[in-house]
Amino acid sequence: MDTVETRELAYFVAVAEELHFGRAAERLGMAQPPLSRAIQQLERRLRVRLLERNRRGVRLTGAGEVLLREGRAALDAAAAAVRRTRRAGGADGPGGPGGRLVLAVKAAASHELLRKLLDAHAAEPGGAEVEVLLCGMCEQEELLRDGRADAALMHTPWNSLAGFDSEPLVTEGQVALLPAGHPLAARASLSLADIGDVPDLPLARWPSHGVYAPGPGPEIRDQTQLAQLIALGRTVAVVPDSARSWLWAEHAAVPLTDAPLVVTHLAWPAHSRSLALAGLVRTATRL
Repeated sequence: MDTVETRELAYFVAVAEELHFGRAAERLGMAQPPLSRAIQQLERRLRVRLLERNRRGVRLTGAGEVLLREGRAALDAAAAAVRRTRRAGGADGPGGPGGRLVLAVKAAASHELLRKLLDAHAAEPGGAEVEVLLCGMCEQEELLRDGRADAALMHTPWNSLAGFDSEPLVTEGQVALLPAGHPLAARASLSLADIGDVPDLPLARWPSHGVYAPGPGPEIRDQTQLAQLIALGRTVAVVPDSARSWLWAEHAAVPLTDAPLVVTHLAWPAHSRSLALAGLVRTATRL
């Protein structure tokens, strides 16, 4: 069976991303000739052409595009394995019941659920220490995939659970978060259409994979910025009902009748065999 070393994948990914052997060699901290030879040897072993080389430069073949996509995933998985192994080795060794777990949580989300989970797990005999890693919007997936986190609180429909195992913990409705003095704040309930058609109060815009959707509303980077802009009467936001826990006196939360339900899940890598993580999952399912 043909095998590819991690080093060879790193070489190929660098060349494929730079599309230039000189820049890739500089990025890798090596000379260009051995890099070129390594790529040629990789092509011979795989019996496919990965790169088209000509006077204008380098471009990927169809096979090269596949190896770039799969190679990135393999390198990320290898880096994640190293991070998790080092954490597991900090106490009872890999797979041991103790050690330290990193739980990624979106800042300002799931306060009550998180408190209950941490308190319940801390009361378990032999439970692993849990470090809470506060992250930005929709960053939990990246933290799980690259090994910086062992588990995460994820929120559908916003977060993707593809490639993860998960346990649903809480389902809740959503509210419109408004300036307390705005006329809509006096309503018993609202629809998405009600708040989507208010010229003086545009919807806040959240990043998705680093890109903001077009629109007149402000680009939101964190919860503190959102809270300030709502208090100033500059924007409105659609948030889970549990966000009431961080409301200011200048805010009002009005239930939305037609917003999709938000489900908070505990998610973890599907391939995980960590006993420490299994203990945290058991605690979560009992809550």
